[in-house]
Amino acid sequence: MNSTLKISFLSTALAVLALPAVAQTTTPATPVNGKTIQERKENQQDRIANGVKSGELTAGETKNLEKKEAAVNQEERDMRKLDNGKLTTADKKTLTQQQNQLSKQIYKDKHNTAEQNTNPKSEVGKRAENQQDRIAQGVKSGQLTAAEAGNLEKKEGAINKEVRADRAANGGKLTPQERAKVNRQQNRVSRQIYRDKHNARHQ
Repeated sequence: MNSTLKISFLSTALAVLALPAVAQTTTPATPVNGKTIQERKENQQDRIANGVKSGELTAGETKNLEKKEAAVNQEERDMRKLDNGKLTTADKKTLTQQQNQLSKQIYKDKHNTAEQNTNPKSEVGKRAENQQDRIAQGVKSGQLTAAEAGNLEKKEGAINKEVRADRAANGGKLTPQERAKVNRQQNRVSRQIYRDKHNARHQ
């Protein structure tokens, strides 16, 4: 009698334990699609902003990444126009592939040897670093679109290149005239950053 009861209890216990497994196999699993296109886009922008802030991304690298990001965004807008504001399954697949490629590029650029100086000693260097911080903050907050950030980084990259050339020609230093010229250029970029961050366009 006791052995019969034990067997009965064991059978019941095994049946209860088996229920979750049965439920998992009989209930269709929710497909894992990952993040939405919008969430993925925001994540990419956050990674770029962090790279700008940390100095892992140079102005040139950021310009290139933001140019690609802007192209993906434009393609998404074009796709939505063709389908009454929606994305088809094929559209999502295409955009995801493009975002995957961009994600790999962000990783490579952040982990290569090229870096932006985040602890400059000169006044010109400190000004450049301040502009980069403002751009990074604008990208992270969404105040700067990818196209705006790319355009600003293009200008920053051009100034940086000019400073390097001037220093190379003058034994590592800038003449007073060159410093004044760089400051004027940085003033123009500074005003552009402000305008872009306070216009109606947002990421």
